[in-house]
Amino acid sequence: MTTSAMILIIAAVVVVVIAAFVFVRQQRTKKLRNHFGPEYDHAVREYGSHSKAEEELLARQKRLEKLPIHSLPPAERDQFAAQWHEVQSRFVDDPSGSIEKADQLVNEVMRARGYPMSDFDRRAEDLSVDHPEVIRNYRAAHNIAKRRVTGEATTEELRQALVYYRDLFDDLLEAHVAGRRNTR
Repeated sequence: MTTSAMILIIAAVVVVVIAAFVFVRQQRTKKLRNHFGPEYDHAVREYGSHSKAEEELLARQKRLEKLPIHSLPPAERDQFAAQWHEVQSRFVDDPSGSIEKADQLVNEVMRARGYPMSDFDRRAEDLSVDHPEVIRNYRAAHNIAKRRVTGEATTEELRQALVYYRDLFDDLLEAHVAGRRNTR
């Protein structure tokens, strides 16, 4: 075999390997983007690059696979649903207190399902694996709830926070207790 033929074969193998690598990366990106939706873009902004964001999203998935996340038994789900209806009905008379209770109730459901209850950012990351379609709204609700403490949130913002909490609550209960709204 001539040197030229050997170089062509090696070049062809290198091109095939590079093409395979690019194809695999594109498929991984597509799969993560489809699974995480807007959370994928949030991670890219947060980590500064697609590759770092994808590594983080994959790490979240691996971390959650090791946790004993489980569905709630019907009786416990019904109990939480009744508590949610109480929170929602209190909103007219006490919007601020209702948001505080909604945040607490969402945390109780997460704990009951087996999600780790570390700081908010870690909770949001963990939830993004199983509930990517509502995680942006959960972050927004949390920010409104923080502003509520200082009296900076308007009643309309508190109402929106309650809607956001309800969407996550419904997802966590795996039952549509209060009716699903479109995420924003």
